Amino acid sequence: MSDQGPPSPSDPGNQDDAPQPQSEHLNIKVTDNNNEVFFKIKRTTQLKKLMDAFCERQGKSFTSVRFLFDGTRVNPGDNPESVSCARACANATNRSK
Repeated sequence: MSDQGPPSPSDPGNQDDAPQPQSEHLNIKVTDNNNEVFFKIKRTTQLKKLMDAFCERQGKSFTSVRFLFDGTRVNPGDNPESVSCARACANATNRSK
């Protein structure tokens, strides 16, 4: 038996075993090809909040703009987590065909 106990998280030999935790917040860049606006939002925040803020800052009507992520339209009820999950599922489906 050893008196040392479990290895500490700061032990350099233990770094590869532990996955890096995901940050709760994301930095998102929204552009209209003329201006770039950066937002910091949680992964579970509905994108409508970001869309409204972008439109307000740019002086545009919400109905006159479209938001895309990698060419796919983003809906106001989506959140970063659901958009990235849907994108990953679509990629997996396309690769299997």
